[in-house]
Amino acid sequence: MKISGDLLIGGAGIRGAAEAFSAVNPANGMLMEPSFGGATKEQVEKATALAWEAFPIYKEISLKDRAYFLEAIAERILELGDTLILRALDETGLARGRLEGERDRTVGQLQLFANEVREGNFQELRFDPADADRKPAAKPDLRLRNIALGPVAVFGASNFPLAFSVAGGDTASALAAGCPVIVKAHSAHPGTSALVGSAIVDAVKACGFPPGTFALLYDSGYEVGQALVADHQIRAVGFTGSRRGGTALMKIASERKQPIPVYAEMSSINPVILYPNALRHRGAEIGHSFASSLMLGAGQFCTNPGLVIAIDDTGLDAFIATATSALVKSHAQTMLSASICEAYYKGVAKLTASSSVSQVAAGMGGTPRQAPAFLFETTAAAFLAEPSLQDEVFGASGLVVRCQDEAELKNVIGSLEGQLTIALHLDEGDVQAASKMIPTLELLAGRLLVNGFGTGVEVSPAMVHGGPYPATSDGRSTSVGTLAIYRFLRPVSYQDFPMELLPEPLRQL
Repeated sequence: MKISGDLLIGGAGIRGAAEAFSAVNPANGMLMEPSFGGATKEQVEKATALAWEAFPIYKEISLKDRAYFLEAIAERILELGDTLILRALDETGLARGRLEGERDRTVGQLQLFANEVREGNFQELRFDPADADRKPAAKPDLRLRNIALGPVAVFGASNFPLAFSVAGGDTASALAAGCPVIVKAHSAHPGTSALVGSAIVDAVKACGFPPGTFALLYDSGYEVGQALVADHQIRAVGFTGSRRGGTALMKIASERKQPIPVYAEMSSINPVILYPNALRHRGAEIGHSFASSLMLGAGQFCTNPGLVIAIDDTGLDAFIATATSALVKSHAQTMLSASICEAYYKGVAKLTASSSVSQVAAGMGGTPRQAPAFLFETTAAAFLAEPSLQDEVFGASGLVVRCQDEAELKNVIGSLEGQLTIALHLDEGDVQAASKMIPTLELLAGRLLVNGFGTGVEVSPAMVHGGPYPATSDGRSTSVGTLAIYRFLRPVSYQDFPMELLPEPLRQL
């Protein structure tokens, strides 16, 4: 399939009339063909108008047909074959195995939501029949269902060009809920986005759905994203990216005449708490696993472990020694873009410059476009005194905090911001100490795990990929798993409706 560089609006390719840009191969810095025209304000408005026009039709399409549509998207993504993988390889610098696995995850998410739609439980139909004989006043007939919010703006993520981008979890869950979607493609991988966007457009056409059901827009800056969030016909936003970007969109959304929800995944350092018995018995083993998780994907997962908290003893020394051994032998990895690589080095330099932080290990260097892994350590007192040590360094950089005792460990944990994940490493003798901490940890993270690391987010009905601010803008939600559909729904109650006026699902009684 040839990539045109056109916007996808109303089921057709339209050349963006704003400033054009090209993808950059992160491994060698070379520009890639074709160029992509940015969307103008008028083109954004055309996309949102078509989405609003499609909304009343698409939201009432049968669950069977909506589920088939999601599966049709999945099939067309698979049909792209190596064309998709090769373009993503060139635009991201990620390994083939990683991208093929991410494609499978993207397809699996779509199929999972198709099953969720068929079952229909997300509608949460409720029936409370009338009682004319109730005293002192008759009881009305009440029926309730969840309906789609309206058109949703989705922002493609830099670090997941497939699973959190054009046809990723936000798009899949919004379409499953009955919402048309307008995607603002990430400027780092526009060709990958174009291929997937074309697959969705083909599925829209094949299913006979309104052409405004899906649109794909490009922009190398911020104007298109800001215009989308401000547009009165957009009713929700899905975003994965930096805290700065997420909070900027939240501000725009809150200042609208009709404020809308922004579901933004933004910042997390994913603390790892090492308990004494686990360290004594398995410190070296845990250290090796930690190093692997830290370096996974050049540390560019939102769930890489960036902070280790432990009571200082010989077990901790074994942990650090093994992690160090793995890190110093590791090769620098290509990062997703020059800007991400630059930000990573700035974060590392900030830690290096701190008088309260010591560098423990560094991986082997590479090209100017690659970044090695780093490990630092500090004391609990210094960590508590210097809040900036909590700042996320997006990449393979970790910080170990040495605590004198359990009380100091508790204080460090109590100082933390909201997180996506918190991992506990413990043995049988640590259970009592850990149990005292669980109520605090539940308030800090969306996912708690034992004897593992947050990398590897299972797409499951029981998964929560979210957490208190700043991990996400709304800690009551998840961007992974079937619960994600509820972000784009709202309840409506129908009182004393004649049967012929009721929506079809509520005519059961």
